[in-house]
Amino acid sequence: MTTGKLFKLFKIRGGVHPDDRKQLSAGQAIEKLPMPPLLHIPLQQHIGAPAESLVRRGDEVKKGQLLARNQGAISAPVHAPTSGRIMGVGGYPAHHPSGLSVRTITLKPDGEDEWLDSLEPCDRHEQLSPEEIADRVARAGIVGMGGATFPSAVKLNLRKRYSLHTLVINGAECEPYLTCDDRLMREQAMQVVEGVKLMARALDVEHILFAIENNKPDAQASIREAAEQSEMITVVGLPTRYPMGSEKHLVQTLVGKETPARGLTADIGVVVHNVATARAVYDAIVHGRPLISRVMTVSGESIQHPKNVEVLIGTPLNKLIDYCGGFTKEPERLISGGPMMGQPLPSLRVPAVKGSNGLLALSSRKNRATTEMPCIRCASCVNACPCGLVPLDMANHIKAGSLDSSVKLGLLDCIACGSCAYVCPSHIPLVQYFNYAKGELASRQRTQHKQNETKRLAEARNERMEKIKRAKREAMAKRKKEMEEKKRKKAEEAAVAGAES
Repeated sequence: MTTGKLFKLFKIRGGVHPDDRKQLSAGQAIEKLPMPPLLHIPLQQHIGAPAESLVRRGDEVKKGQLLARNQGAISAPVHAPTSGRIMGVGGYPAHHPSGLSVRTITLKPDGEDEWLDSLEPCDRHEQLSPEEIADRVARAGIVGMGGATFPSAVKLNLRKRYSLHTLVINGAECEPYLTCDDRLMREQAMQVVEGVKLMARALDVEHILFAIENNKPDAQASIREAAEQSEMITVVGLPTRYPMGSEKHLVQTLVGKETPARGLTADIGVVVHNVATARAVYDAIVHGRPLISRVMTVSGESIQHPKNVEVLIGTPLNKLIDYCGGFTKEPERLISGGPMMGQPLPSLRVPAVKGSNGLLALSSRKNRATTEMPCIRCASCVNACPCGLVPLDMANHIKAGSLDSSVKLGLLDCIACGSCAYVCPSHIPLVQYFNYAKGELASRQRTQHKQNETKRLAEARNERMEKIKRAKREAMAKRKKEMEEKKRKKAEEAAVAGAES
């Protein structure tokens, strides 16, 4: 292992230094949440096509059994978090601000927690080929567990399309309050490092940069110790600044190269994976365990006892609150993820999913609503933007209804980190404007696509009908010609017969 003390870091623009509030839960070791009476397991827990259910009401299933298979290239399967009976497959509120229902499998645990070895463990994982590693990761249903939820096997197969040289492990965890990755690195460093090595083998890269913010010295020490025998791994200490954990900015800090606009870090030879994803890869390859649980931080000023807990996928979030002693007072907001980029929750009925890394209950003192004031043109948002954009101009164009102009100003390059809104003295909800504009543009694109598809289908139908009509006309003309030919032959025969008589 190479030490990170002398590693050269490249300066990036923007960023902020919010009060991280990590002390609320950083000292709490990971605890295992008790089994809930019901698990609600959504079929859509990843970017891409939802999984296709293979079970129905009344089926008995074992822990780790495949409940739903992936559909298409960008998708991920879903497995049973425990053994029990399927109570139904239908709509249930989604882990999403809309609260809309999504297709969900409801499982009633039987208390036996009996495993079905749907994936074979591998005691010689050092000999696995890149293709075999990616295939096992795909069958385990592993997705990006930092919140992006992109199917991990797809990223592991990027070696087929790009010339890769570096794997970056994102241990920054720059969002305030969240400490679940910190605890994973401290408590399960060996498993994390072994998972990292497996991912590096799948990607066929030469270098591994394990990046951890400097406010996590214990995690840095644990990973350095676990990786001391590996010459590929360099543990790098990062400056504590938000949004250091943003994939493109993290890569720019480490390698000094900027990812092309709306491109991938793979375009410059780098792939980024999360700490929790590495641990899930280790479990899948070495122990043959699919992704059925994850570690979450439950924190905030309204939580009685903030904790880091290992949660089965599908556990209702109210069970996490109960386990942490409930609320000290009614929270003003409930957030899934961190306070900067997390999403508000419609209720605590929604289940934990593969991308859930935190549940925050924020008090009015730390989450006070403030009246929006006119922009004073101070340019604080410009200085804070890590993407080099001009948020105030983009917001003005959006408010004026000129979405196309906001795109020209870089709207689609915005990562919605919230740094601009955080520093705005006028408390303008800039991120909400940008998210609205992105959603509206996506809606327009879907509408335009639907119109184009409708037009294409109509043109295809008209062409098909015209072809049928043309075929009928040709058939009728042919039949008419044949009949005329028959009449002519009969007339000739009749004339010959008359002449002979």
